[in-house]
Amino acid sequence: MENLAKNIKHLRVLKGWSQEKFAEELSVTRSRISSYEESRSIPTLEFLISFSEFFKIPIDILVKKDITSAKDVSFIDVGNKRVLFPIMVNDDNENLIEVVSVKASAGYLRGYDDPEFIEQLQKIKLPFLPTGKHRAFPIKGDSMLPSKDGSYIVAEFVEDIKNAKSGVSYIVITKNDGLTYKRLYNQVEENKTFLLKPDNPNYQPYEIPVTDVLELWKFTCSINTQEYEEHELKLSSIIQMFTSLGVELESLKKNLV
Repeated sequence: MENLAKNIKHLRVLKGWSQEKFAEELSVTRSRISSYEESRSIPTLEFLISFSEFFKIPIDILVKKDITSAKDVSFIDVGNKRVLFPIMVNDDNENLIEVVSVKASAGYLRGYDDPEFIEQLQKIKLPFLPTGKHRAFPIKGDSMLPSKDGSYIVAEFVEDIKNAKSGVSYIVITKNDGLTYKRLYNQVEENKTFLLKPDNPNYQPYEIPVTDVLELWKFTCSINTQEYEEHELKLSSIIQMFTSLGVELESLKKNLV
């Protein structure tokens, strides 16, 4: 019960509440909160249920896992039994993100809703990231140039997928296809679908029902794991690459040619 005691205190402190205020919110006495936080007594089942429902965190996570590295209480409820782990920090208060390795990506569709699976993912620090819950995913193929096969896409979790922005690239987790990275166009109001469009014109866009989407992660940045070939760094190649993305680079071309 050591983790539970630490978690109770940590979550209360993150809320900025005194023991009195916390006890009032959960309809218990202050002395009970104190005894639970100091491991002088074991919380009752009724308290655990109330505590779990209040923070939207499963009881088994509260009991088994040490979540004191979380720096806020923005746990995201994404289903009846699912919780996305909050933003984590290391001992220097630097943000940590989970990295889904190539090997782990093969099992992501089975483990995305399993806290044990997510906890075992490698973590790295990227201090320049904006506010939000981020995760790094590997991509395969060349459908999203200039991102190359083997690159990692760092993306922010989208809590309400119906609010996805058209023309923005996303990591999309679907029931049938698993993990894919595409530019998304929101067609929810028209026909309850998303149009997924590769940036590489050699690939065709396709539609998926919104109901098939399990998770949506909005692009934040990419991490290349390979060097570019010499021909890929030529100005003409770069211009062609960005033109395929609908970016106007005429001014750049004039300045550099």
